[in-house]
Amino acid sequence: MASSSSCFLRSILFSSPTNLRSNYSLPTFFPKNHLTCSSSRFQSFSVSSIGTGSSKRVPDTRIKVKSMATTDIGKEEKKRVEIYDLEENLAIDLAKFTANLSDKFCKERGAFTVVVSGGSLIKSLRKLVESPYVDSIDWARWHFFWVDERVVPKNHEDSNYKLAYDSFLSKVPIPPGNVYAINESLSAEAAADDYETCLKHLVKTNILRVSESTGFPKFDLMLLGMGPDGHVASLFPGHGLCNESKKWVVSISDSPKPPSERITFTFPVINSSAHVALVVCGSGKAEAVQAALKKTGDVPPAGSVSAEDELVWFLDKPASSKL
Repeated sequence: MASSSSCFLRSILFSSPTNLRSNYSLPTFFPKNHLTCSSSRFQSFSVSSIGTGSSKRVPDTRIKVKSMATTDIGKEEKKRVEIYDLEENLAIDLAKFTANLSDKFCKERGAFTVVVSGGSLIKSLRKLVESPYVDSIDWARWHFFWVDERVVPKNHEDSNYKLAYDSFLSKVPIPPGNVYAINESLSAEAAADDYETCLKHLVKTNILRVSESTGFPKFDLMLLGMGPDGHVASLFPGHGLCNESKKWVVSISDSPKPPSERITFTFPVINSSAHVALVVCGSGKAEAVQAALKKTGDVPPAGSVSAEDELVWFLDKPASSKL
């Protein structure tokens, strides 16, 4: 376990990546038995007390079809594919989908645990920072994580934290202590261990649930993008990490896409999520979409994604052109 600062302490000052270090000086040493994310804040209450006030109603959160076709690939249960003529309509319905789940879990368990990737996914979340969602979602109950991250400074152009902060996190009132960034000052291996320890502590404090069927953490919603090669998170085609079956978070030092050093959730964690949205746009990803959904040729990592309750593929028309 990493002996450096916790991801909770690193997220406690939720300021811009540029000002992060000047505004908050991290302790230089923690005892070896110091749990990642450990804090009297977490030890003093359960999930039911997260946030203040009652859950807010999100108006009309049902997904509506707008110039869209729903396609069944085989007879796989718990999976559906939504195809949109316009990316704008995809973004609108993705916001409704997310807001609906936020409302559901905030009412049921007092918290909503959300995981995002980087890349074009963050742009597709833009409707959540607009009316009516920015004012109606109970942001105080959100807990925000990354499915993967590049081991670079938070103000670096390759940082998934910076991407999410600039386009999303800086525009919504999620409590600073509920945003869980990696400790990029560590090596990739140590940062992965640190983040996994953070997740295990959140399980102990009942913020994160555990899947009864797998024993891995069960996030409420996993929001994923996909690369042109069909990779998800930092799980790339042909890489041995795609077969990891025991660890929650692993490091990668030979990523085929720069930067080379990253951390990533494993497939058992991704697939233990209650709900997963796989958001893919653009004709450059059409072949990977075809291979992932129709299981043709060398099935890319995206074809291994599943969910315990529901997996939804959100595709624009160009991305679905080879289905």
